[in-house]
Amino acid sequence: MANRRMFSLQIVDTDAFIDMPQTSQLLYFHLAMRADDDGFVSNPRKIMKMIGIQDDDFKILVAKRFILTFETGVVVIKHWKIHNYIQNDRYKETTYLDEKKTLILKENGSYTECIQDVSKVDAQVRLGKDRLELGKDRLELGKDRLIIASSKNDGIKKIMDIFYKINPTLNWSNKTTRKSCDDLIKKYGLEETKKLAEYAISIQGEKYAPVITTPYQLWNKLSQLKIYYDKNIKNKIQSL
Repeated sequence: MANRRMFSLQIVDTDAFIDMPQTSQLLYFHLAMRADDDGFVSNPRKIMKMIGIQDDDFKILVAKRFILTFETGVVVIKHWKIHNYIQNDRYKETTYLDEKKTLILKENGSYTECIQDVSKVDAQVRLGKDRLELGKDRLELGKDRLIIASSKNDGIKKIMDIFYKINPTLNWSNKTTRKSCDDLIKKYGLEETKKLAEYAISIQGEKYAPVITTPYQLWNKLSQLKIYYDKNIKNKIQSL
Protein backbone atom coordinates (compact mmCIF):
# COMPACT_ATOMS: atom_id res chain seq x y z
CA MET A 1 0.00 0.00 0.00
CA ALA A 2 1.29 3.46 -0.91
CA ASN A 3 2.20 6.08 1.70
CA ARG A 4 0.70 8.93 -0.31
CA ARG A 5 -2.94 9.51 -1.20
CA MET A 6 -4.66 12.27 -3.14
CA PHE A 7 -7.99 14.05 -2.67
CA SER A 8 -10.03 15.67 -5.41
CA LEU A 9 -11.75 19.02 -4.89
CA GLN A 10 -14.47 17.61 -7.12
CA ILE A 11 -15.57 15.68 -4.01
CA VAL A 12 -14.28 17.47 -0.91
CA ASP A 13 -15.31 20.94 -2.15
CA THR A 14 -18.97 19.99 -2.59
CA ASP A 15 -21.70 21.31 -0.28
CA ALA A 16 -22.57 17.72 0.65
CA PHE A 17 -19.07 17.19 2.01
CA ILE A 18 -18.54 20.60 3.60
CA ASP A 19 -21.95 20.51 5.30
CA MET A 20 -20.88 17.44 7.28
CA PRO A 21 -19.47 17.91 10.80
CA GLN A 22 -15.73 18.45 10.86
CA THR A 23 -15.32 15.18 12.74
CA SER A 24 -17.00 13.29 9.89
CA GLN A 25 -14.71 15.01 7.40
CA LEU A 26 -11.71 14.11 9.53
CA LEU A 27 -12.75 10.47 9.62
CA TYR A 28 -13.13 10.46 5.84
CA PHE A 29 -9.59 11.74 5.32
CA HIS A 30 -8.16 9.21 7.77
CA LEU A 31 -10.02 6.32 6.11
CA ALA A 32 -8.84 7.39 2.66
CA MET A 33 -5.25 7.72 3.83
CA ARG A 34 -5.29 4.11 5.05
CA ALA A 35 -7.18 2.59 2.12
CA ASP A 36 -5.54 0.04 -0.16
CA ASP A 37 -5.00 0.66 -3.87
CA ASP A 38 -8.67 -0.07 -4.64
CA GLY A 39 -10.02 2.13 -1.83
CA PHE A 40 -10.89 -0.63 0.67
CA VAL A 41 -10.37 -0.22 4.42
CA SER A 42 -10.43 -3.30 6.64
CA ASN A 43 -10.37 -1.65 10.08
CA PRO A 44 -12.60 1.45 10.17
CA ARG A 45 -13.54 0.90 13.84
CA LYS A 46 -9.89 0.77 14.88
CA ILE A 47 -9.23 4.03 13.05
CA MET A 48 -12.24 5.65 14.73
CA LYS A 49 -10.97 4.68 18.18
CA MET A 50 -7.48 5.86 17.33
CA ILE A 51 -8.60 9.40 16.44
CA GLY A 52 -11.48 9.61 18.93
CA ILE A 53 -14.36 9.60 16.43
CA GLN A 54 -17.90 8.58 17.42
CA ASP A 55 -20.28 6.21 15.63
CA ASP A 56 -22.49 9.11 14.55
CA ASP A 57 -19.71 10.44 12.31
CA PHE A 58 -19.33 7.03 10.70
CA LYS A 59 -23.10 6.82 10.15
CA ILE A 60 -23.08 10.24 8.46
CA LEU A 61 -20.45 9.10 5.95
CA VAL A 62 -22.54 5.99 5.26
CA ALA A 63 -25.83 7.90 4.98
CA LYS A 64 -24.31 10.47 2.61
CA ARG A 65 -22.66 7.61 0.69
CA PHE A 66 -19.11 8.86 0.92
CA ILE A 67 -18.27 5.31 2.02
CA LEU A 68 -19.95 2.00 1.21
CA THR A 69 -20.10 -0.80 3.80
CA PHE A 70 -20.01 -4.59 3.61
CA GLU A 71 -21.24 -7.36 5.89
CA THR A 72 -17.64 -8.26 6.77
CA GLY A 73 -17.04 -4.84 8.36
CA VAL A 74 -14.87 -3.69 5.46
CA VAL A 75 -15.66 -0.30 3.87
CA VAL A 76 -14.70 1.26 0.56
CA ILE A 77 -14.25 4.92 -0.38
CA LYS A 78 -17.01 5.48 -2.94
CA HIS A 79 -15.12 8.13 -4.95
CA TRP A 80 -11.72 6.46 -4.65
CA LYS A 81 -11.06 6.34 -8.40
CA ILE A 82 -11.87 10.06 -8.64
CA HIS A 83 -9.37 10.88 -5.89
CA ASN A 84 -6.53 8.58 -6.92
CA TYR A 85 -4.91 7.30 -10.07
CA ILE A 86 -2.31 4.60 -9.50
CA GLN A 87 0.00 3.51 -12.30
CA ASN A 88 -0.16 -0.15 -13.28
CA ASP A 89 3.43 -0.87 -12.27
CA ARG A 90 2.66 0.39 -8.74
CA TYR A 91 -0.89 -0.89 -8.38
CA LYS A 92 -1.59 -3.78 -5.99
CA GLU A 93 -5.09 -5.22 -6.14
CA THR A 94 -7.14 -5.37 -2.96
CA THR A 95 -7.33 -8.63 -1.04
CA TYR A 96 -11.08 -8.04 -0.52
CA LEU A 97 -12.08 -9.58 -3.82
CA ASP A 98 -15.47 -10.87 -2.65
CA GLU A 99 -16.45 -7.34 -1.67
CA LYS A 100 -15.04 -5.91 -4.88
CA LYS A 101 -17.14 -8.31 -6.95
CA THR A 102 -20.31 -6.74 -5.53
CA LEU A 103 -19.38 -3.31 -6.93
CA ILE A 104 -19.41 -1.72 -10.35
CA LEU A 105 -17.51 1.38 -11.47
CA LYS A 106 -19.78 4.08 -12.89
CA GLU A 107 -18.81 6.27 -15.83
CA ASN A 108 -17.97 9.15 -13.47
CA GLY A 109 -15.40 6.99 -11.66
CA SER A 110 -17.37 6.26 -8.47
CA TYR A 111 -18.22 2.86 -7.03
CA THR A 112 -21.80 1.70 -6.62
CA GLU A 113 -23.43 -1.57 -5.61
CA CYS A 114 -24.48 -4.15 -8.18
CA ILE A 115 -28.28 -4.17 -8.02
CA GLN A 116 -29.90 -7.55 -8.52
CA ASP A 117 -33.57 -8.27 -9.06
CA VAL A 118 -34.36 -10.04 -5.78
CA SER A 119 -37.99 -10.48 -6.76
CA LYS A 120 -36.98 -13.41 -8.94
CA VAL A 121 -37.44 -16.78 -7.30
CA ASP A 122 -34.57 -19.22 -7.85
CA ALA A 123 -36.88 -21.80 -9.40
CA GLN A 124 -38.93 -19.69 -11.81
CA VAL A 125 -42.27 -20.98 -13.11
CA ARG A 126 -42.45 -20.57 -16.87
CA LEU A 127 -45.92 -20.33 -18.39
CA GLY A 128 -45.13 -21.34 -21.96
CA LYS A 129 -47.08 -24.09 -23.63
CA ASP A 130 -44.14 -26.48 -23.42
CA ARG A 131 -44.06 -26.04 -19.63
CA LEU A 132 -47.80 -26.44 -19.24
CA GLU A 133 -47.54 -29.80 -20.94
CA LEU A 134 -45.34 -31.06 -18.12
CA GLY A 135 -48.49 -31.51 -16.07
CA LYS A 136 -50.25 -30.47 -12.91
CA ASP A 137 -47.72 -32.15 -10.58
CA ARG A 138 -44.91 -29.86 -11.73
CA LEU A 139 -47.07 -26.78 -11.23
CA GLU A 140 -48.09 -27.86 -7.74
CA LEU A 141 -44.45 -28.41 -6.79
CA GLY A 142 -43.61 -24.94 -8.04
CA LYS A 143 -46.46 -23.49 -5.99
CA ASP A 144 -45.21 -25.17 -2.81
CA ARG A 145 -41.72 -23.82 -3.36
CA LEU A 146 -43.04 -20.30 -3.83
CA ILE A 147 -44.97 -20.52 -0.55
CA ILE A 148 -41.87 -21.74 1.31
CA ALA A 149 -39.70 -19.03 -0.26
CA SER A 150 -42.24 -16.33 0.60
CA SER A 151 -42.38 -17.43 4.25
CA LYS A 152 -38.58 -17.57 4.47
CA ASN A 153 -38.16 -14.13 2.86
CA ASP A 154 -40.69 -12.60 5.28
CA GLY A 155 -38.61 -13.72 8.27
CA ILE A 156 -35.39 -12.46 6.73
CA LYS A 157 -37.03 -9.10 5.97
CA LYS A 158 -38.12 -8.68 9.59
CA ILE A 159 -34.55 -9.17 10.79
CA MET A 160 -33.21 -6.86 8.09
CA ASP A 161 -35.70 -4.15 9.06
CA ILE A 162 -34.25 -4.11 12.58
CA PHE A 163 -30.70 -3.58 11.33
CA TYR A 164 -31.82 -0.92 8.85
CA LYS A 165 -32.40 1.34 11.87
CA ILE A 166 -28.67 1.55 12.45
CA ASN A 167 -27.27 0.54 9.05
CA PRO A 168 -29.43 1.83 6.16
CA THR A 169 -26.96 0.58 3.53
CA LEU A 170 -27.72 -3.10 4.08
CA ASN A 171 -28.15 -4.89 0.76
CA TRP A 172 -31.13 -7.26 0.71
CA SER A 173 -29.69 -9.22 -2.21
CA ASN A 174 -26.37 -9.90 -0.46
CA LYS A 175 -26.06 -13.69 -0.05
CA THR A 176 -24.04 -13.41 3.17
CA THR A 177 -26.70 -11.20 4.75
CA ARG A 178 -29.58 -13.47 3.79
CA LYS A 179 -27.74 -16.64 4.86
CA SER A 180 -26.87 -15.11 8.25
CA CYS A 181 -30.53 -14.21 8.84
CA ASP A 182 -31.64 -17.67 7.74
CA ASP A 183 -29.08 -19.43 9.97
CA LEU A 184 -30.10 -17.34 13.00
CA ILE A 185 -33.80 -18.04 12.46
CA LYS A 186 -33.21 -21.77 11.99
CA LYS A 187 -31.19 -21.99 15.21
CA TYR A 188 -33.07 -19.60 17.52
CA GLY A 189 -36.45 -19.03 15.86
CA LEU A 190 -37.75 -15.78 14.42
CA GLU A 191 -38.94 -14.14 17.65
CA GLU A 192 -35.75 -14.91 19.59
CA THR A 193 -33.62 -13.69 16.66
CA LYS A 194 -35.57 -10.44 16.61
CA LYS A 195 -34.88 -9.97 20.33
CA LEU A 196 -31.16 -10.62 19.80
CA ALA A 197 -31.03 -8.12 16.94
CA GLU A 198 -32.93 -5.44 18.89
CA TYR A 199 -30.62 -5.84 21.87
CA ALA A 200 -27.50 -5.78 19.69
CA ILE A 201 -28.35 -2.46 18.06
CA SER A 202 -29.55 -0.94 21.35
CA ILE A 203 -26.07 -1.20 22.89
CA GLN A 204 -24.06 0.15 19.96
CA GLY A 205 -21.73 2.88 21.14
CA GLU A 206 -21.67 1.66 24.73
CA LYS A 207 -18.30 0.96 26.30
CA TYR A 208 -17.01 -2.59 25.63
CA ALA A 209 -20.14 -3.47 23.63
CA PRO A 210 -19.41 -5.64 20.56
CA VAL A 211 -19.86 -3.84 17.25
CA ILE A 212 -22.90 -5.48 15.64
CA THR A 213 -24.63 -3.61 12.82
CA THR A 214 -25.37 -6.48 10.42
CA PRO A 215 -26.89 -9.98 10.61
CA TYR A 216 -23.48 -11.40 9.65
CA GLN A 217 -21.84 -9.72 12.65
CA LEU A 218 -24.66 -10.88 14.92
CA TRP A 219 -24.13 -14.50 13.84
CA ASN A 220 -20.36 -14.30 14.36
CA LYS A 221 -20.40 -12.33 17.61
CA LEU A 222 -23.17 -14.06 19.54
CA SER A 223 -20.74 -15.26 22.20
CA GLN A 224 -19.41 -11.71 22.69
CA LEU A 225 -22.94 -10.39 22.90
CA LYS A 226 -23.85 -12.95 25.57
CA ILE A 227 -20.74 -12.11 27.62
CA TYR A 228 -21.58 -8.41 27.45
CA TYR A 229 -25.22 -9.06 28.40
CA ASP A 230 -24.33 -11.30 31.35
CA LYS A 231 -21.76 -8.81 32.64
CA ASN A 232 -24.14 -5.88 32.22
CA ILE A 233 -26.97 -7.63 34.08
CA LYS A 234 -24.60 -8.63 36.89
CA ASN A 235 -23.41 -5.04 37.29
CA LYS A 236 -26.99 -3.76 37.45
CA ILE A 237 -27.88 -6.28 40.17
CA GLN A 238 -24.84 -5.31 42.23
CA SER A 239 -25.74 -1.63 42.00
CA LEU A 240 -29.24 -2.16 43.45
